[in-house]
Amino acid sequence: MRAAQISACGLPPVPADRPEPAPEAGWEPVRVLAAPITPLDLLCAGGASYFGAPAVPYVPGVQGVGQAGGRLVWFPTSAGMAPGDGSMAEVASARCEDLVELPAGADPVAVAALGLSAVAAYMALTWRGELAAGEQVIVLGAGGVVGQSAVQLARLAGARRVIAAARSATGRARAEQAGADAVVALGTDGGSLGADGGSRGVSGGSRGADAELGADDVAGLAARLSAACDGPADLVLDPLYGVPAAAAARVLRPGGRLVNLGGSAGETSPLDSSTLRSRSLRVLGYTNNELSREQRATAMGKVAELAAKGELSVAHEAVPLAEIASAWNRQSTGTTSGRLVVTP
Repeated sequence: MRAAQISACGLPPVPADRPEPAPEAGWEPVRVLAAPITPLDLLCAGGASYFGAPAVPYVPGVQGVGQAGGRLVWFPTSAGMAPGDGSMAEVASARCEDLVELPAGADPVAVAALGLSAVAAYMALTWRGELAAGEQVIVLGAGGVVGQSAVQLARLAGARRVIAAARSATGRARAEQAGADAVVALGTDGGSLGADGGSRGVSGGSRGADAELGADDVAGLAARLSAACDGPADLVLDPLYGVPAAAAARVLRPGGRLVNLGGSAGETSPLDSSTLRSRSLRVLGYTNNELSREQRATAMGKVAELAAKGELSVAHEAVPLAEIASAWNRQSTGTTSGRLVVTP
């Protein structure tokens, strides 16, 4: 079979001939239809992740969508985190207990693009963040897959107002398309885009917001977020940390919650003690790794159901396996039109 193969850490995968997975008790072969290139794939293949350097050569891909036993299924793998191959191949092997059957009519590429990123958004909002109908939500990093998903999921859960924040003009446009009531620029231009008017600011790429935001910018960003809100916010979904998290915390009501699920803007934050104490805020961490198999399957099923209904989608692009090297490089540098999904 044809598969993407990583032969050395730090190098992109290339198409290669690989043997099909051998039959094994408790595992099922999946004929892969779609496999997203995710940040976790890039992290593991770089060889410097907390999982350690992967054994090479191997097939990357920590999740995918395909056909197994006549069913359309989503499946996870541990490629790059443990010995074994992943989803970026014509045929992959998955534990039977990990397979999640998808609803009829679901688009494999669209579901793969959402995948565990949408699961994280859903569970961080509902299970960890305890979002209630009628609450006001701020979504940071709203141009990414987690952020786009969170904007839509917050609306579907009954949020009365969703404020999105993104660094690039493209990211802000995606957040508006996802249904945000207002979109605020994370950069220093102070622009905004949303249902309540404003102008679209121009800044750089989708990652590294702290390249433009220093500790002194907390107050300025907090003011922009506050102006976009209708009173204090109840919940912040934060995949960025750094300055954006510190600014958003200042907009929360007493007893408000901030759920952090990433640090792409910084591993530390100038979140001051007086803000935490004066509002009795709750700062909560989230990771998909803490979910039980049952929680993950239920959440993935919900994501797929919403996708099949046309109620949840993110910007994405399908790429053939033959173009895996260039697609991998595009995803790693952020020069994409959305999440890239390999179609073996």
